Amino acid sequence: MAVIAAVTGLNVAQPHLALELGASQSQVLWVINIYAISLAALLLPLGAVGDRWGRKPVLLTGLAVFGVASVASGLAPTVGVMLAARGLSGLGAAMIMPVTLSVITSVFPAEERSKAIGVWTGVAGAGGVLGMFLSAVLVDFLTWRWLFALPVMLVLIAFVLALRSVPNSRQVFRHRFDGLGSLLSLLAVMGASYALHEGPAAGWTAAQTLAGLALGLCAFVAFVVWELQQAEPLLDIRLFGRPRLARGAVSLVTWFGVQAGVFVVLYPFFQAVLGWSGLRATLGLMPMALLMMVFSGVAPRLSARIGPRATIASGVLLGGAGLALMSLLVSVNGGYLSVLPGMVTMGVGMGLAMAPSTEAITSSLPQEQQGVASALNDVTRELGTSLGVALLGAVFAAGYGGALTPRLAGFPAEAAVLAGQNIANAMAMVDDGRPYGRALYQIAQEAFVEGWRQSMWAGVAVMAVLLVFVIPRGPAPRAPGQAVRTPPGSNARNLKP
Repeated sequence: MAVIAAVTGLNVAQPHLALELGASQSQVLWVINIYAISLAALLLPLGAVGDRWGRKPVLLTGLAVFGVASVASGLAPTVGVMLAARGLSGLGAAMIMPVTLSVITSVFPAEERSKAIGVWTGVAGAGGVLGMFLSAVLVDFLTWRWLFALPVMLVLIAFVLALRSVPNSRQVFRHRFDGLGSLLSLLAVMGASYALHEGPAAGWTAAQTLAGLALGLCAFVAFVVWELQQAEPLLDIRLFGRPRLARGAVSLVTWFGVQAGVFVVLYPFFQAVLGWSGLRATLGLMPMALLMMVFSGVAPRLSARIGPRATIASGVLLGGAGLALMSLLVSVNGGYLSVLPGMVTMGVGMGLAMAPSTEAITSSLPQEQQGVASALNDVTRELGTSLGVALLGAVFAAGYGGALTPRLAGFPAEAAVLAGQNIANAMAMVDDGRPYGRALYQIAQEAFVEGWRQSMWAGVAVMAVLLVFVIPRGPAPRAPGQAVRTPPGSNARNLKP
């Protein structure tokens, strides 16, 4: 809950953070996304460290690091300090995350596991909702810096509970830690994320975009080759030979990416375009969040009747339709009602697709490899989040800038530069009573909607590709009682208390 609240809470504070730290829209996206990038890149290495050194000590260390980093984020005086603190938060979160789903999948028997995962998915969503609500209250009635008090409070509670209730366990390894594999995985994630961040604004053929893409691709290829040669790899690449696991992972990467990208755009739309408070903006998201939680519980029963492939495909189709509706109907004058149909449709789609995709990963591996399944599930979620914020957020930022720049003729140069950084600056000029403030703000609102449309259509394209992938290849139902076989060459490890 603390890990998720650290993402959703900062979304509420985007305009306030931009104004106080003097951050551009691109820098705000980096502040939000550096957390998800570091978390995704470090999950596998730090999960492996926990396997070797003991899960409880790593969990407690992660909670301590996460708490200290959250305090540093709340006190950050500059964008640079905030970026460093958020990266450190991702490091702590990567120590915390790997122990969650593995506990659930190990405790529940096979016939109950899909229900438990459905509950887990819903609770994860509830943690995000709690983070949004409490962060919104703190932002509205105190300042945005107080929103980091919520993760600190949750970490303190979790630390006490972990000391009392979490058993320690570790695995015995014959080979040394895969340090090179860890470095290559980190470079692959960071290179791909950087390319997606910079591509829409700088151009897909710009030197920095191509450099990031080349780094990510080369590191990924080297990682795969290296891992295939290891007796005890950081990630057993052969596991992706299981169709259910591979397809469940692809589905989760895509879904979490699109969801994170949409949230990054929705909050500033409510706050900076419609002029809502943080709390009202959070209430505006409730139809989508609540439907996601409800249909996460419905999905396992529906999957048992029509199969996981049809359930996931239905969710993907609804998700793409929701994004298209948000792009087609959104307008400044239409306000909240112009985006509500798309939010509702997407919420139902998210709930239907996410739980079966998660279950497809965990059910593909035997009981003794559920720690691996948990790490894979966490990596796909966080990797999707970082890539989604990078891509959809960058498409939006580029669209906003491209639509605004031609309309700035006649405005003072300083005001034009500030409005070009983000819409919160244009909104602030109205509050300052500048004579041209209202006209500039109206132009910025229209530019924001144009950037919104481009971002949503990018999401539709991503969901269309996923649908084509899922319909013929999605996870098929497993026969009752069918055993999960370990693939040739995989390394099943026994847990040692």
